[in-house]
Amino acid sequence: MAQNSGVMEAPLRPLDAEEAMGMLREGKTVRSAMYVPLLHRCVEAGSLDDARAVHGHMVKTGTGADMFVATSLVNAYMRCGASRDARTLFDRMPEKNVVTWTALITGYTLNSQPVAALEVFVEMLEDGRYPSHFTLGATLSACSASEDVGLGKQVHGYTIKYGAESITSIGNSLCRLYTKSGSLESAMRTFRRVPDKNVITWTTMISACAEDENFVELGLTLFVDMLMDGVMPNEFTLTSVMSLCGTRLDLNLGKQVQAFCFKIGCETNLPVKNSTMYLYLRKGETEEAMRLFEGIDDVSIITWNAMISGYAQIMETAKDDLHARSRGFQALKIFRNLKWSSLKPDLFTFSSILSVCSAMMALEQGEQIHAQTIKTGFLSDVVVNSALVNMYNKCGCIEDATKAFVEMSTRTLVTWTSMISGYSQHGRPQEAIQLFEDMRFAGIKPNEITFVSVLSACSYAGLADEAERYFNMMKEEYKIEPVVDHYGCMIDMFVRLGWLDDAFSFIKRTGFEPNEAIWSSLVAGCRSHGNMELAFYAADRLLELNPKGIETYVLLLNMYISTGRWHDVARVRKLMKQEDLGILRDRSWITIKDKVYFFRANDKTHEQSDDLYQLLENLLEKAKTIGYEPYQNAELSDSEDDEKSAAGSLKHHSERLAVALGLLQTPPGATIRITKNITMCRDCHSSIKFFSLLANREIVVRDSKRLHKFKDARCSCGDFSSLL
Repeated sequence: MAQNSGVMEAPLRPLDAEEAMGMLREGKTVRSAMYVPLLHRCVEAGSLDDARAVHGHMVKTGTGADMFVATSLVNAYMRCGASRDARTLFDRMPEKNVVTWTALITGYTLNSQPVAALEVFVEMLEDGRYPSHFTLGATLSACSASEDVGLGKQVHGYTIKYGAESITSIGNSLCRLYTKSGSLESAMRTFRRVPDKNVITWTTMISACAEDENFVELGLTLFVDMLMDGVMPNEFTLTSVMSLCGTRLDLNLGKQVQAFCFKIGCETNLPVKNSTMYLYLRKGETEEAMRLFEGIDDVSIITWNAMISGYAQIMETAKDDLHARSRGFQALKIFRNLKWSSLKPDLFTFSSILSVCSAMMALEQGEQIHAQTIKTGFLSDVVVNSALVNMYNKCGCIEDATKAFVEMSTRTLVTWTSMISGYSQHGRPQEAIQLFEDMRFAGIKPNEITFVSVLSACSYAGLADEAERYFNMMKEEYKIEPVVDHYGCMIDMFVRLGWLDDAFSFIKRTGFEPNEAIWSSLVAGCRSHGNMELAFYAADRLLELNPKGIETYVLLLNMYISTGRWHDVARVRKLMKQEDLGILRDRSWITIKDKVYFFRANDKTHEQSDDLYQLLENLLEKAKTIGYEPYQNAELSDSEDDEKSAAGSLKHHSERLAVALGLLQTPPGATIRITKNITMCRDCHSSIKFFSLLANREIVVRDSKRLHKFKDARCSCGDFSSLL
């Protein structure tokens, strides 16, 4: 220990943090250079109090005037989250160099104050200082964080002017700026000009491609180029590459990437495992995905969300409704297990599981999840609330959907569109149209899906003038080119009104090519309105498309058999055999007290089968006395090994049996909710309409095309299905 003028100096040997801080508190002097490592220790420990103690000692000993030490203190304050202290110190410094300015800019960005960082950069230039490439990199990071692409481009120009663009760290920051702003082309131009690309450069671009399904092939090409360039990918690179494989649904490539992960030893990395697991799920390899999931020791909420959203997505691509529902139940089971774990669901969990409830029409589970969102505070999130509105709409609960919508503090275009669609599907066209106008008044710009919903509402209400106005508004005011769904709404409206010539004139005038669904609608509509000449013409156009849906062929068989056109019957049957369409399988589901019941057409496997058939016979007899007239359909047998000729309707389709069970097992007045895998036939639609009146029940049936809400012998579809 040295002695100087009676004041004890700290020893020259290395000190640990506690020993050094102790000496400062005792008032001992230290060499100015020793403050810097001590401040680094404060940053590592995240100790703002210790940083302030060091600052106090510096002021007391007069070391605060040392620019090098003061700059280290500015950095320490910023790293400890004290941006105000850092700025105060910065303003009091008599001298500042480029490192000081850069420390302040970097610190503001780290503390989520990118706008303040950019203000400091401008202040620096106005002060006549020249930024280093570290300053430019920090400023570009602030531009990315604040989404200020305009200033970012100016900084880019500055880097070009002073030859800094080719510096790898600058190139990385520029690539990040442009990819975050959605300008992948600008990012690629910058990327190509970076001579020494490192793993960050490559990963930035590959990750950006993984976030946009239009650039999947580019992302995979970049990965191959990266390997050819001798740059070793890290776990972030491989996570993005695995995501690219998932978007491409390329399991073979995914397995090669998985093997590569094993080779470099990052297979246990959680993000890599999550993306690998998600790929297996997307490809329907549920057992392998579950094996990976169960093999993760430290499961994060991201992992749980990947499993739930993965099952939610493969519901949409399931080969049939039975498999789709099975996957939906698995998602609900995983969600239940998550609740039992130590982790808590987040907004992504709730939005994903609510989408599962929507697809399954699982109202009881959806209501329970609604309660959980209130309890956990996530109901205020616009994504969760939008999913909730959609769930209630899909389950036939328009009042609950309206309540959820009205209570939202913030609404997105998705929310508005979902609610407009809900009103349209529930047979409330005027409310749908009014809400559309309210949305426009609120300054929300509709998209093509919004216009499908409002045109559908006009179709339901038969508002031809309004439909034409909105159709033209879409093209002229909002510059949205019509797609087949918009044309389909217009055709449906003409068919509802019986304006068949107008429907065909509209097709000719607009020049669009109707798809299978639109020609099918015209065939059925023309037949219902008695214009068989147009019906046969539409049927010929439909067959030219080589339709793939078995329901389409049943529609044609019904028409040809009823009119005795046996040569056309033979032609349709031949086409069906060529297409190898198999059998029209009729399936319905109803959930009662958390138990799901499954029915086929003419199903007699239920233990209450005799009671179900007796109830249906009684209801049909009563229905006939108040206007029900049975309608016979030409159909294909639902049997696995028997294909009947099209000669009369199956006596009871699956949805009628499900309705009967609902009437038997639910309390009087309870709403009955059923999902069906194909479109309701005219006879079932008509009979269930009368059942709702006779039983004084609300009956909701969601088939493959639309939602039907039966009440007091009326249907929310406006009897459009009975027309078809």
